[in-house]
Amino acid sequence: MKVKELMSTAVKTVREDADLSTATKLMWDGDCGIVPVVNDDRQVIGVVTDRDICIAAATRSMNPGHIRVGDVMSRTVFTVAESDDARQALSALKDRRVRRLPVVDRQRRLVGVISLSDLVARAECKRDAEIPGEEFLDALKAISARAVPVG
Repeated sequence: MKVKELMSTAVKTVREDADLSTATKLMWDGDCGIVPVVNDDRQVIGVVTDRDICIAAATRSMNPGHIRVGDVMSRTVFTVAESDDARQALSALKDRRVRRLPVVDRQRRLVGVISLSDLVARAECKRDAEIPGEEFLDALKAISARAVPVG
């Protein structure tokens, strides 16, 4: 099974000059926890998460409407290709310890987002499963593991 068959395609995006209030409204309306940040060619240049917004709003003495997405977004973005196998996407989620990844086409343009939620419905504990339950559980454990403090 390919990522293209499982991913969410109704993905809202923002530009890096948008404010956090705009990104928050997109998340609220779309019931999602991530908004990809794209350039004019719809290439992913970052992501902003609900956590990024909460931390920025709590640590700055500014209205979220005055904080730019570009100031808080993650610029290190990991993606998967729409043509990748679902198990490759699961492995990428596990390796990167994230719950969601932008999906790109051959020109690296955003075409969707794949999440643990998209994969869990296909996970099965049987031989020849498209997404083996054990692999899904291993990925979930890795993603949920506490980060080891540095120093």
